[in-house]
Amino acid sequence: LTHCWVAQEVANNCEHPPDYWTIHGLWPDKSGECNRSWPFNPDEIKGLLPDMRLYWPDVLHSSPNHSVHFWRHEWEKHGTCAAQLDALNSQRKYFGKTLDLYKELALNSTLQKLGIKPSISYYQGEKVQTLGQIELCLTRDLQLQDCPEPGEPAPQRREAGPGGTPILGLEICEDGPVFYPPPKETNH
Repeated sequence: LTHCWVAQEVANNCEHPPDYWTIHGLWPDKSGECNRSWPFNPDEIKGLLPDMRLYWPDVLHSSPNHSVHFWRHEWEKHGTCAAQLDALNSQRKYFGKTLDLYKELALNSTLQKLGIKPSISYYQGEKVQTLGQIELCLTRDLQLQDCPEPGEPAPQRREAGPGGTPILGLEICEDGPVFYPPPKETNH
């Protein structure tokens, strides 16, 4: 789940963000099984568009076209990796299952009940954002599991995949602030 990252690079965007937590992405953890040549096709998710616009918008840019670019980015970078799982092996399944998880986990309503509400203003004079993104870790069968502490390897299940490689979970959101499009890398 994510909300607007308030930063100089995006200060003019994200002017009217939703007042609820939205999806950033469903990302495989360090997966090498990606097909970067599998292009995003918005026609495959036409039936999901009302929910996509509501729960998975591009919060950094207000134009509807930007959401399509954002979804393309998520599919090509992460969805094509997640597609190694049967439950996520198409664009329709990848986006649809992510929306299902968002609704099933009901984390947004739980946070709101606890008074943790998204806002573009800071709390009590803070000069930094208190909370911008929440990470959940899932097993390969898309069940919640404990996330590793920062710096620890991802949790492993007892079973092993082909060749004895451990089966790793999937993550919703990654550590630290994430911008879309990503900032240009600079060499120091």
